[in-house]
Amino acid sequence: MNEETVGEPSEKSASQKTASASTSMTLASAALEPNDTATAAGQQQQQQQEQRPTTSAGPPTTSAAHHQQQQASSTPDGGPQTPKQKPQQQQQQLPPMPQLNANDMRELREIKQLLWGDNVREDVFKRWSQGFEFSDYEPSALVQKQGGPCAVIAPVQAYLLKIITMDTHEFRLSEITPAECKRLLIQALCNILRNCRAPRYRLVQLHRHRISSDHQATKERATTSGTAAAAAAAAGAGAGASAGGGPNANEVDEEAEEATPETVDHLTGKDNKGEEDSSEHHPDHDLTPEEFHARLYTLHFLDGPTVARYFSDHYNQLTDTYGVMLFMYSVFLTKGMELVAADISDTSEPIIHRTFGYGGQSMINLMLTGRAVGYVWDHEQDVGGLKLRGICEQSDIGYITTMEQMRYCTVGSFYKNPRYPVWVMGSDTHLTVLFSHEKKLVSPETPSEHGRRVFKSYDPEGNNFIASSLLREVLAQLNLVSEPGYVNLMMKRLDPENLGIILLNAFMEEFFPCERHSAPDTFELMHYNGIPGSNDNNKVRYYCGSAILLEGDLKSICASNPMVTCLQTKWPNIEINWHDPWHTPSLN
Repeated sequence: MNEETVGEPSEKSASQKTASASTSMTLASAALEPNDTATAAGQQQQQQQEQRPTTSAGPPTTSAAHHQQQQASSTPDGGPQTPKQKPQQQQQQLPPMPQLNANDMRELREIKQLLWGDNVREDVFKRWSQGFEFSDYEPSALVQKQGGPCAVIAPVQAYLLKIITMDTHEFRLSEITPAECKRLLIQALCNILRNCRAPRYRLVQLHRHRISSDHQATKERATTSGTAAAAAAAAGAGAGASAGGGPNANEVDEEAEEATPETVDHLTGKDNKGEEDSSEHHPDHDLTPEEFHARLYTLHFLDGPTVARYFSDHYNQLTDTYGVMLFMYSVFLTKGMELVAADISDTSEPIIHRTFGYGGQSMINLMLTGRAVGYVWDHEQDVGGLKLRGICEQSDIGYITTMEQMRYCTVGSFYKNPRYPVWVMGSDTHLTVLFSHEKKLVSPETPSEHGRRVFKSYDPEGNNFIASSLLREVLAQLNLVSEPGYVNLMMKRLDPENLGIILLNAFMEEFFPCERHSAPDTFELMHYNGIPGSNDNNKVRYYCGSAILLEGDLKSICASNPMVTCLQTKWPNIEINWHDPWHTPSLN
């Protein structure tokens, strides 16, 4: 958000802004506490406001911003302002609006329930309480302090590495500067938010100031419940109103006065110079789950570049104690609770494990693809009459897991063959990242690879054979000849002993003879694990290895080397030698 230099506010103005911020905190507290009366009042006020005509889809406009727009009657060169300027362009210049309208209140409450369940365990919450922090030994590697938040940190790291590997030049990871790392992190976060394909971005932020006392907070909530509900409803209605459009526009502007730049800085703990306010106590490390959720507020943005500027201007919101959780809430809120619930097939269990604190597959998929589906296969599968939704298209970032080798799941081609040579690797307890600068690893599928993928889709158990009766369906899906006479001839040729099965190798030799794979035979792979204890000497850094694809398939589970076991789900005949002879990268 663009900061503006303002004069010294009067006592009256300061008191009004403080009261407005208090109302915002009250709304946040009400959003995450069972308060049926306030919620009902807010919904009633919102319905009344929604009946008013609106003129645009921009964010709520403040009275201060409206006054500035009226004064800005000339162009930068001193000429008169053209009346042909589009309203949408004017709206994009407005500052983001800190607000908790009725919709945000409801969705934050539902997201909290979906993520944590009925109760947030203190120990699990503390494990998630960390910001985005880079390693002292690898400039672009994020550090994960405790087990749990890898479902957010690993996807963010993957997108950060995707941006690096997009560079056509040979990248030197050790030479990336702190300023470049900051830019890469912000760009990675914006990539993930953009995948949600939402009409606007809704960032969840944390109010940095402690309420004076519980008694005062209760008193404010009791005495301003009507005002708080009305302000929430007005903010919800104002989301579709411009500065001067519709009846009661002045009333909307007055109730949205908290949206001035200096008030955003007050909420985020900055002074009017954009610097951290050291005069206030910021007890981030002491917050209980209830205190944390009571301090949340939201910012609405219309486009990604504005979000990036806000992250850059308020970078401490990402690096402070709750940066990871705030971004997680922002992704869920930007996606929208209605769409998240539609993606998730089972909402009876919380997404974050109650005991171990790791994020479920729905969260991983949301971070990687923008959809919170619960499965990793391609498209959807019919299981006992239930349509279980998986990945619907090729993703930017891939995903492979040891769970597939153990036959707990089936990872589809969309995840195994992403657009960029970056894969999140899953074990039974943790997420890490595999990447390479070899772009041929993700080149378009050859006909041979397509044929192998389709054949294996009819072999969900990974036996490398299918029933002979399925041959016609496989040929039809590959757009090959599937006439009954030809199929019968091929069945006799591929199953001469009439065993009722067709082997994968025989099928490939018959229909795709002598076709080479698109992937090179040798290439370099690099691995990232954000937990210091999983790295040599507790130093989080990347580990490089030389991979070679051997002749034939090596289909075996190596319990002593889960890294190779996981890699074989993508490259069945891979062998890798890590350059560091004293340390083998760990998936846990």
